[in-house]
Amino acid sequence: MEIVLSILVLAAFALLAGAVWLWRKGGARQQALLMAILAVIALVNVAIWTVPQPDGTAPISQIPD
Repeated sequence: MEIVLSILVLAAFALLAGAVWLWRKGGARQQALLMAILAVIALVNVAIWTVPQPDGTAPISQIPD
């Protein structure tokens, strides 16, 4: 599962870089905005899986190997 989350973070950074590039290029601003929103959603999903709950355990640590 750690590999999936790592790939998701890399994809989110690639989406953000692509969104910045499209935004600066002009023309496809709606697609750039959608790419940025998708990157934020991906990073929030990673945070949901990795940030510890109030009892101190992260959801990813509860998945059996």
